[in-house]
Amino acid sequence: MAPLLKLSRAIDAVTAFIGRSVSWLILVAVLVSAGNATIRKVFDTSSNAWLELQWYLYGTVFMLAAAYTLQRNEHVRIDIVVSNFSKKVRDWIDLLGHIFFLLPFCGIMVWLGYPFMMNAIRSGEISVNAGGLTLWPAKAMVFLGFLLLLAQAFSEIIKRIAVIAGVIEDPNEESDLPPAVREMETPAHLSEEGPKA
Repeated sequence: MAPLLKLSRAIDAVTAFIGRSVSWLILVAVLVSAGNATIRKVFDTSSNAWLELQWYLYGTVFMLAAAYTLQRNEHVRIDIVVSNFSKKVRDWIDLLGHIFFLLPFCGIMVWLGYPFMMNAIRSGEISVNAGGLTLWPAKAMVFLGFLLLLAQAFSEIIKRIAVIAGVIEDPNEESDLPPAVREMETPAHLSEEGPKA
């Protein structure tokens, strides 16, 4: 189990680095959007390239931060149902969900995404919009995002098996529920920090 946990830690480190790094692209997207809006209002001119650049940036953040979101246990799910189960049941639900749903889905998306990306690179595919951008970078982010999510799924499976086997403590701190749900379950008068603003 130790070599697998070492692999899991390596995947987690790469995922966290990429997730934190791409978060800065949100700022870039906001600046591009503000600049484009200002130029459009002041100079009465614009370009589809600026609009497409905004969704390229947003799409890159969305795709490349998905694995980091999984690692941090922040994906949207039906916590109102899951929170009623015991910790052990939630661990098994996570494990089986990752194995039978997340892994196959990511595997299919990587398998389909590679030719999707390569065809765009080989053909030099360009947006159909006037002044639009080359499309292969956006298509590459789809492939890379699912590849990273697939790797993180393996990491989460390794950690969940280790938690169920009692080899490691749960890496999700107090509970395997996302922070927002933990806050809802803890009444403000019982919290050490008190109510949050």
